[in-house]
Amino acid sequence: MNEQYVLDLRDVDETRTGAVGGKGAHLGALSRIEGVRVPDGFCVTTDAFRQIMDLVPSADDRIERLSRLDPDDREAVRTLSAEIRRTIEETAVPDSLAAEVTRALGRLGAGTACAVRSSATAEDLPTASFAGQQDTYLNVVGPSAVLRHISRCWASLFTERAVIYRRRNGIDHRTVHMAVVVQRMVLPDASGILFTADPVTGNRRTATVDAGFGLGEALVSGLVNPDVFTVRDGEVVAKAVAAEQRAVHALPGGGTREVELDPRQQETPALTDGQAVRLVGLGRRIEAHFGSPQDIEWCLADDGFQIVQSRPITTLFPIPEAGDQENHIYVSVGHQQMMTDPMKPLGYSMWQLTAMVAMHEAGGRLFVDVTQRLTAPESRAALLDIMGKGDPLVRDALETVIDRQGLSLPPSDAAPAPQAPGDAVPDGPDPAIVPELIERSRTSVAALERDIRTKSGPALFDYLPEAFEEHRRVLGDPLNFRAIMAGMEATWWLNEKLLEWLGEKNAADTLTLSAPGNITSEMGLELLDVADVIRPRPEVVAFLRDAGSVGDAAFLDELAKVEGGTAARDAIEGYLDRYGMRCVGEIDITRPRWSERPTTLAPVILDNVRNFGPGAAGRRFEEGRQKALRKEQDVLTRLRALPDGDRKADGAKRMIDRVRAFIGYREYPKYGIVSRYFVYKRALMAEAGRLVRAGVIPEREDAFYLTFQELGDVVRSGEADGRLIERRKEAFRSYRTLTPPRVLTSDGEALTGAYRRDDVPDGALAGLPVSAGTVEGRARVVLDMADADLEAGDILVTTFTDPSWSPLFVGIAGLVTEVGGLMTHGAVIAREYGLPAVVGVEGATRLIEDGRRIRVHGTDGYIELLP
Repeated sequence: MNEQYVLDLRDVDETRTGAVGGKGAHLGALSRIEGVRVPDGFCVTTDAFRQIMDLVPSADDRIERLSRLDPDDREAVRTLSAEIRRTIEETAVPDSLAAEVTRALGRLGAGTACAVRSSATAEDLPTASFAGQQDTYLNVVGPSAVLRHISRCWASLFTERAVIYRRRNGIDHRTVHMAVVVQRMVLPDASGILFTADPVTGNRRTATVDAGFGLGEALVSGLVNPDVFTVRDGEVVAKAVAAEQRAVHALPGGGTREVELDPRQQETPALTDGQAVRLVGLGRRIEAHFGSPQDIEWCLADDGFQIVQSRPITTLFPIPEAGDQENHIYVSVGHQQMMTDPMKPLGYSMWQLTAMVAMHEAGGRLFVDVTQRLTAPESRAALLDIMGKGDPLVRDALETVIDRQGLSLPPSDAAPAPQAPGDAVPDGPDPAIVPELIERSRTSVAALERDIRTKSGPALFDYLPEAFEEHRRVLGDPLNFRAIMAGMEATWWLNEKLLEWLGEKNAADTLTLSAPGNITSEMGLELLDVADVIRPRPEVVAFLRDAGSVGDAAFLDELAKVEGGTAARDAIEGYLDRYGMRCVGEIDITRPRWSERPTTLAPVILDNVRNFGPGAAGRRFEEGRQKALRKEQDVLTRLRALPDGDRKADGAKRMIDRVRAFIGYREYPKYGIVSRYFVYKRALMAEAGRLVRAGVIPEREDAFYLTFQELGDVVRSGEADGRLIERRKEAFRSYRTLTPPRVLTSDGEALTGAYRRDDVPDGALAGLPVSAGTVEGRARVVLDMADADLEAGDILVTTFTDPSWSPLFVGIAGLVTEVGGLMTHGAVIAREYGLPAVVGVEGATRLIEDGRRIRVHGTDGYIELLP
């Protein structure tokens, strides 16, 4: 292959990233867009970089060592990266390469001032922009100076910040190469940055222009604050003019300097409104070419704009595809399901196919379009009411959307949701339906297990849509919905009335302690029983401490070989028989289940062995039941002492009985769903195994990156698109860096909501109170259940808790989560166990330091950070 060391910018486009890096490829593509001017120049290719690296002493060895360093070991990264940079800069540029660069400079004109700019192959990617990670040099004059700065650009591939950025984005140093862009220097009147979407709100219809006088270096370095123009639908809708006292200008002989601006110029905007609108028009053209919102660097010279860089804005949350140009408002499914991590395509497509409402994917998350219900006056109030009871932040975000101009939402004249007259107790279903519904679910899952055994290949994919129909039938049973709502409505009624009558907040929290039939709380208590089997067997305890080295496949067999291991294995297998289909993020079928990864339970079992004595499960349940009974008697006694007290007490008694009869069932439908999902998964993974053996896909887990429909097509055809799977893997990696909003609009505006409260002490973190009580203790910030190391009295702080986290609840004193609502799983189980809990605390895992003492106010809904 002939090596090319220099390419004219006009001869490259997006397809040449491997040769000219991300910046060079984008600049070449920009130069081909009609109406877009790009300064002339050329690229020193990655072939030249590889030639230099071949000459650098011990380069491969040093980069190999760098790839093994922990990115958090900043001192080691700093030392080794500096060593690599120094050796690159000290390596002489070969004469043949220097001659090519000199000839290319001659084509720009003798003595032309140039900008010399790094352009790495891992740069300006759709998933990682690498903005500011490598070096750029302005106003470089003469071949020797240009060559010297080209060497510096090569070396800047190994700046400390670039090394750490690559590691944190999962990019191997050894796969990245550096090209260098050399362009004719523009001496601008003004320069700055254009975002074709609002980088803060995500709104795609709103563009933001940052502008300053002279070279853009003044803005980048923070020397001055920019003028900021907000442009929407072809007009400036907001403008903030900064008082810029200084600017950076080019020197005639090379280099730059700071200059003082004329006092009259300091108060003048760097752009007129017309120029800002014209610039945004250029930006829209560039955005359309690249197919995504762009972060664009521009220069204005002689009333003409030149574009010197364009990269994707990688921090925006994607928008669901709607197929029309209408306004849409979406609510996050993950915030309702307590799982805001991205899902792989097989996972989200399976959830879509089995859900009761249409769901739309964006960024690996699912959303429900609530536009019709939100805009219809007759349904808006009910929607806001139910959303607000679940998560006040969702309601606030939706109300914010309604208040936004330009969304064409008609005003709501709906009457409030009908209420039972006075203090009357609404009718409820017969508690006998609960065991009936549980038996229906078990029968349906057993039929699925029986029928799916005979299905494989295309026949499996013909059968599963029928199974999904049965799945939805069970979930959609009106009796199922009535049973779920009965417990929730009784909780709301009790909290509302007991606050009104007795002045007591969240009284239902204590009244629901140890409610019968809660499959999720039973799951936590039964792991205490497993710990009882293991506690008196020291060899088993030692084995569990080293479970990670044994591996999941051999875990149970190896456990049986240690003294006392057979009884321990039987206890764990019994637990897995009932709960092995569960795992963190269980709504995503691709997540490894406890039965597939049993070592996940080892640290939780060890915590239970250490923190509890024998018989703790039974004692805890009975203590909770007795506390609830005492609370009931206290409430009824106090009510009877009130005016009209007998009627109030009788109503409260009926609702207490109802909440205890039905609140436990709230958790069972999810258990049924996950039980079915594990049956589906085993069948689908058997098919993936056959595809691997046939050479269709390299690994079983590659099937996770295909939707259910696509996987069925692969099974039928025996052919898979490997490039599609790789693109999906790359997209999934990028989605993991994004935080999904509670509410998302079709304009791209991402809203998380806010608490409109004035009762939170200064410095405290506001949240939603979901389980009453106050507790003080050590905060343990746990992002992965497998990493939990909890002591009695600790307060668990995490992002979200789906049912799989419940075994941790038995050993903690309180709970704080970033995501959650009054009736989400973590809240229900916290009340069941009597744990003070506050959920929906935005940024809790970032704002609360692991090990810090905190006070959780579960009745009033805030967290105090203690000294």
